[in-house]
Amino acid sequence: MIDILIVGGGPAGLATAIHATTAGLDAVVLEPRPAPIDKACGEGLMPGAVRALAALGVTLGGHPIHGIRYLDEQRLAEGRFRHGAGLGVRRTVLHAALFRRAAELGVPVLATKATEIRQHGDSVTTAGLTARYLVAADGLHSPIRRQLGLDRPDCRRARYGLRQHFEVAPWTDCVEVHWSAFGEAYVTPLGPDLIGVAVLTGERVPFDTALTAFPALRHRLPVLAASTVRGAGPMRRRVRARVAGRVLLVGDAAGYIDALTGEGISLALTGAAHVVRCLRAERPQDYEQAWRRTTRRHRLLTDALVRIRSSSLLAPGIVPLATRAPALFTALVNHLT
Repeated sequence: MIDILIVGGGPAGLATAIHATTAGLDAVVLEPRPAPIDKACGEGLMPGAVRALAALGVTLGGHPIHGIRYLDEQRLAEGRFRHGAGLGVRRTVLHAALFRRAAELGVPVLATKATEIRQHGDSVTTAGLTARYLVAADGLHSPIRRQLGLDRPDCRRARYGLRQHFEVAPWTDCVEVHWSAFGEAYVTPLGPDLIGVAVLTGERVPFDTALTAFPALRHRLPVLAASTVRGAGPMRRRVRARVAGRVLLVGDAAGYIDALTGEGISLALTGAAHVVRCLRAERPQDYEQAWRRTTRRHRLLTDALVRIRSSSLLAPGIVPLATRAPALFTALVNHLT
């Protein structure tokens, strides 16, 4: 019998498979999409994510990132990383590296979808396969989470993300976050002549329209983009529980607040390590507490930022505060890395 059947072959699912295999467990991944898989994301890996990937044996190229900048029309605040560099890496490059590492370890990746989940006393079955445990790493809109009734309603205004690439030399070694009343624009250096621009907003508009809210940034970009636009959202996903019998949720399927802090990959890698540790000990019930404990800081800070961002009175003060209190801003940047 398979030890862990993993539904979803994105970074969270592949990291789970790698952790499981190196821990001596049999892991099988179900992923119908061919590798590498792309996704609308900011593509900036924080230093913690770089360290976690190295611990998995995953080697990456990319553009070094040494901090975070917040900008509005008049001000700039910069917080430098104190504990190693991050990396700007195309999502397809990240996925290809994880896929290669899983292949090196002999992890089977089956091009099939999960079907109805059926749980038994000591096993779980889907797509004609039976395993001792099933890990759902099937993303923000997780069909498995929905099938098990684990979604919680959220009445807050939805936020969406759009991303596109531009062939232009990066002008900083930081991830820039441009703030406006419309939303935020993240600029990530990805190579000597490539940047990624991701816009987060509550408005559903075309990417070119979104960029008009950031005139200084728009002025720096070439007229023609180097990739098509990819979108994601609504981003916030509330979850009742991350454990349902022998099914456990990891990555974005386990719940998501917002991309404001850029910690998505770090959290996915940490969650993958925890889920395998709990299953190896035959204590799946411990995973919920482990997830809550390790994500608590991120959830509190991100939720606070989103609430402030949604206030027309408080939001304009974010960059001025970061500018007036550079030590505090640097401390918060490093608190999340």
